[in-house]
Amino acid sequence: MHSAFTHNQYLLKRQAIALQGKFRFYDPHGNLVMFSEQKMFKLREDIRVYSDESKSQEVLSIKARQIIDFSAAYDVIDATNNEHVGTLRRKGLKSMLRDEWEILNPAGQVIGSLFEDSMGLALVRRILVSLIPQNYDISIGQSIVADLKQRFNIFRYELDLDFSMDTANQLDRRLGIGAGILLAAVEGKQS
Repeated sequence: MHSAFTHNQYLLKRQAIALQGKFRFYDPHGNLVMFSEQKMFKLREDIRVYSDESKSQEVLSIKARQIIDFSAAYDVIDATNNEHVGTLRRKGLKSMLRDEWEILNPAGQVIGSLFEDSMGLALVRRILVSLIPQNYDISIGQSIVADLKQRFNIFRYELDLDFSMDTANQLDRRLGIGAGILLAAVEGKQS
């Protein structure tokens, strides 16, 4: 596994104004550890994540299974060894009111979920767009293993990813990072 996936905390920043969505991941010391550039107007998502902005080493890819799918499923693949790490699947109708995703292992079994913190705040966010930052939890079984919290910033999207409560390493960091990118990409299309 690439060293970029060994941290317990990350800050994801998405560039606000660009023809391509640019995502940068920083470690707790402020060092750039991953970079991604999402091509706009693609019918089928195919997000590539690199170890830096030179894009010389691909470390992760996130691929949509279908072109248009209300309950979209995205396979997360470790690009260093072509290992299918797992899948993130959006829960279609449930996600209209409150974002909710299922986390699947490589065999396709549901092992956890990613969900917006509260139904009430989720509804208020949909009305007030980006005035109230989003907050997500990731659970594996009955345990909360990660907190993904949007920072309030009117100029760009920033998301703190905190895996420090996952002391038993139940969540593969690559899946957690994939979830962060998908949230930033989906939120970017909704804004």
